[in-house]
Amino acid sequence: MKYNFDEIIDRRNTNAEKVEALKTIWKNEDLIPLWVADMDFRTPPFIMEALRCRCEHEILGYTVCPQAWYDAIIQWLRLRHKWSIQPHQLGFVPGIVPGIAFAVQCFTAPGDKVMIQPPVYPPFFSMVEKNNRKLVTNSLLLDDGQYRMNFEKMREDIKGCKLFILCSPHNPGGRVWNQDELATIADICDENGVLVISDEIHADLTFPSFNHIPFAMVSEKASKNSLVFMAPSKTFNIPGLASSYYIAENAQVYATFTNYLHACGIAEGNIFAFTGAIAAYSNGTEWLDQLLDYVQENIDFVEKYIAEKIPVINIIRPQASFLVLLDCRKLGLPQKELTNLFSNKAHLALNNGTSFGKQEGEGFMRLNVATPRSVLQKALRQLEKAVMDN
Repeated sequence: MKYNFDEIIDRRNTNAEKVEALKTIWKNEDLIPLWVADMDFRTPPFIMEALRCRCEHEILGYTVCPQAWYDAIIQWLRLRHKWSIQPHQLGFVPGIVPGIAFAVQCFTAPGDKVMIQPPVYPPFFSMVEKNNRKLVTNSLLLDDGQYRMNFEKMREDIKGCKLFILCSPHNPGGRVWNQDELATIADICDENGVLVISDEIHADLTFPSFNHIPFAMVSEKASKNSLVFMAPSKTFNIPGLASSYYIAENAQVYATFTNYLHACGIAEGNIFAFTGAIAAYSNGTEWLDQLLDYVQENIDFVEKYIAEKIPVINIIRPQASFLVLLDCRKLGLPQKELTNLFSNKAHLALNNGTSFGKQEGEGFMRLNVATPRSVLQKALRQLEKAVMDN
């Protein structure tokens, strides 16, 4: 490999949330942090070089969005996802979480219903509830080791909703939704006048044997009735640059959302968000292909180790991303005792499954495998011992 993903990088004293928040959340800094969804690998050198080069001009002033930003994203989407978009359909947003929150504020009013599908990324809950909208949950079903949608129930749950927030690929679990599933969502939402907000932050981390389909590409109904969010942040380990974007092929949806962002004063972007994204999408193909190979090998390692040494735990093998959901229900532990097993006995910091849904996440923990294999090896040994001693 050209790039070294085995390198151990000390992230202490860099204000890294994954490390600095251990004491606040777990009251213990002596844990292996495998929770926050960023990677322990170096940000690619071509991105770091582009940022350093920009810093050589020692005025960091107000910045306009460069044409190169539009060109890099448009080319990347065409080559990586076979999606052809135009510059007038694309806009900057400072992170997908704030982007979805702004979409909730823009397209709904207090008291309106918004539907999500737990177990799902925790901010989906808070972005709805903290904006005083009514949360509607349409739970996913775990079937033969993979999540699937309950469309029969969805057709009931969605009645009266204004928005549906789709997670594609899904987090947690890493499920890559297929053409038929996405087309069914488009039909159901179109029939009920529900706008689809599609969070596709993990799109580029889809493994080669699977195919991510941008929601707006699925059908004419999907194209006319969606707002898609994407970013280079998860893909290239640059979430600290707050560099994300939205795409709306429907001109009215695009104009409404863009005008809202301008009214909030946050549509302009910043120097490093643009510079980082341009460098990532212009130079990142080889790095990303090697990253995906390494992450898949990490997943293989985790799957094999757990099957042989800790068979009481099952893994939900992701079809995309570096986040592995561990099914620990056979341990028979209440969630509080399960989290205690991981943190206080195994000395690991993982995401508590119930943060993705109180009922849907009971008995689960989420493991971030975007770390050197030696770290995973140590972590699994500690987990094996904790389970044996429990």
